[in-house]
Amino acid sequence: MSKKLNDTMLKAFRGEPTDYTPVWYMRQAGRSQKEYREIKEKYSLFEITHQPELCAYVTRLPVEMYNVDAAVLYKDIMSPLPAIGVDVEIKSGIGPVIDRPIQSMSDVEKLGTIDPESDVPFVLDTIRLLTKEQLNVPLIGFSGAPFTLASYMVEGGPSKNYHKTKALMYSEPKTWFALMDKLADMIITYVKAQVNAGAQAIQIFDSWVGTLNVPDYRMFIKPVMDRIFTELKQEVDVPLIMFGVGARHLIMEWNDLPVDVLGLDWRMSITEARELGITKTLQGNLDPAILLSDWSVIEERAKAILDEGMNQPGHVFNLGHGVTPEINPETLKRLTSFVHYYSKK
Repeated sequence: MSKKLNDTMLKAFRGEPTDYTPVWYMRQAGRSQKEYREIKEKYSLFEITHQPELCAYVTRLPVEMYNVDAAVLYKDIMSPLPAIGVDVEIKSGIGPVIDRPIQSMSDVEKLGTIDPESDVPFVLDTIRLLTKEQLNVPLIGFSGAPFTLASYMVEGGPSKNYHKTKALMYSEPKTWFALMDKLADMIITYVKAQVNAGAQAIQIFDSWVGTLNVPDYRMFIKPVMDRIFTELKQEVDVPLIMFGVGARHLIMEWNDLPVDVLGLDWRMSITEARELGITKTLQGNLDPAILLSDWSVIEERAKAILDEGMNQPGHVFNLGHGVTPEINPETLKRLTSFVHYYSKK
């Protein structure tokens, strides 16, 4: 690597003491940036992610604009699915749309396997470009988790209630577990390839798993998550982050998994998590909507989170979910500066 690496983020992920609280933002690449919007007028998400030079530029932009302590790879959780035979289209204003949803065991059996070097070379080339030449902070790679990916594959697109997904899970458990195994195989192979290409940490997004209760999570999801993280721990030596939305009731289930970092949304405070006995590094957890408020409100809320996080090593400042398009980039820049300044004191 040509640039000296600022490894503050990696130290925090590992629970080691740091000189200040490091910060990155979910969906920091794109969304609210003028430069990104100009690119999106010419290219779709699919086209950007298939051009490593352009994708690396979009990934790098927030590091240069906001001075954050990590880059997160610009891509979509759907990126690996076409490789296993899922025909997915990202439709503007809707999200991922799948024409032939999974409905039966025969649909699951038709799913193939992923060979990252031949199926998603553009992802790996983007990682290599960034980590070998362009970044002076760690690059976080990621994957969707089995439940969240399955929800799109079964529903055929975004859902508000996940009724079809749950119906398959409850009524066809053999089909469900077969689907979980296929997705676990894909995720493990895909994540290992990202790390081998140079990604220095991995976040698994189980964005929609909060829709399940604890007993169902334990029965239908936890075994596959345990398998994924156990196999990754054996084969890659990078911090692993678990994140979901609306999942405060699942935090103790995640705490059992062989992960290094638990991402909190804004529904559970860092203090609450610590009082439950969680000693892993915690990531979060400002509500993104607060970034649309006056600066005095933002500063007050950020300060409260930092005060809780600095009670012991192992805190990474982030949002409770992703940056939204309405957020002013200058606000993110100012917030990063504040987090660094305040936590150094």
